[in-house]
Amino acid sequence: MKLTNNLGLGPPKTESASSSSASRSIPAFPEERRHSEIQTEFEFILPKGYVDTDGTVHRKGVMRLSRAIDEIVPLRDPRVKSNPAYATVIILARVITRLGALAEITPMVIEELFACDLNYLQKFYRQINDLEVETESSPKLEVRST
Repeated sequence: MKLTNNLGLGPPKTESASSSSASRSIPAFPEERRHSEIQTEFEFILPKGYVDTDGTVHRKGVMRLSRAIDEIVPLRDPRVKSNPAYATVIILARVITRLGALAEITPMVIEELFACDLNYLQKFYRQINDLEVETESSPKLEVRST
């Protein structure tokens, strides 16, 4: 018995060698793109900046696109269970890949941001992940390619 995949998840069918040489294989899903064609990291500049223990201000950073796991993992954290708003801190610490000269972005770094910078990062996160509907009255944040 030969099993077939009726869900369309198998490789696209190609024509046999006996078919005309002028015809060519058409991809099953032409709208799919290679990963290298999708922008996954975005630069930002914080309005005020994170001030480290030495007094250095870090304003330039990079945020990557969020994955489902980035929003699932914080739900297991006891800090989120006692305060659901803390999920934002953990998510941002996971998706910000660079901030100035800092070696690591931890929830403690996010906790120490000025309120206007936290607000900026929340809006930036929603924008790059296509999580909010743009309106004419809402200003669009500047997104820079990396």
